[in-house]
Amino acid sequence: MKLAGELKSFQDRLGYEFARPELLVEAVTHASVSTANRDDNQRLEFLGDRVLGLVMAEALLATDDKASEGQLAPRFNALVRKETCADVAREINLGAVLRLGRSEMLSGGRRKQALLGDAIEAVIAAVYLDAGFDQAREMILRLWGRRVHEVEEDARDAKTALQEWAQARKQQPPEYVETARTGPDHAPVFTITARLDTGESEAANAGSKRQAEQAAAAALLAKLESRS
Repeated sequence: MKLAGELKSFQDRLGYEFARPELLVEAVTHASVSTANRDDNQRLEFLGDRVLGLVMAEALLATDDKASEGQLAPRFNALVRKETCADVAREINLGAVLRLGRSEMLSGGRRKQALLGDAIEAVIAAVYLDAGFDQAREMILRLWGRRVHEVEEDARDAKTALQEWAQARKQQPPEYVETARTGPDHAPVFTITARLDTGESEAANAGSKRQAEQAAAAALLAKLESRS
């Protein structure tokens, strides 16, 4: 009964009520708690990522009919990256309804960027399967809101920005080294160190190597820019 009440409250925050609530249950079920009779949200995440991408591509074309592909691509990447998805998930308190295994709960899984980003993509897929593309599009545009119109034209991921910083100073491209891995196999935490050939470095942790690399690059960029 408690879970049912939490899911009803979440649907209010989401602005969508499911005709097939089992889709929502699947969307908020993490692999750490799945069983032979209980599907996790990984397949829905795969689908939701594609639905989100199509909606964002359409929205960006409609927002700026003069922009080139080179201008649109970084804006698109900024809107669909895990960091943005996790921010949207936090705004509707998606973490409160995630179904997690004990180890994930104890390690703060409801606040983890990777889990939140994956879960909002799974929720998008659940809405798409429940009511079709138009309903999914309406929900996505409402949840992403001003982000679509305010995304920076020169939005770049941190790794790209750090590489450009190094190239502008005739340095070698940054190196990314995995320096640690902790946590269970189903939910590893990677520590990645971003390092320049001049010796500057910063490390960061995340639930995937890609996210850890981005976080380490952002931390190193921030340090370099603060010096200058």
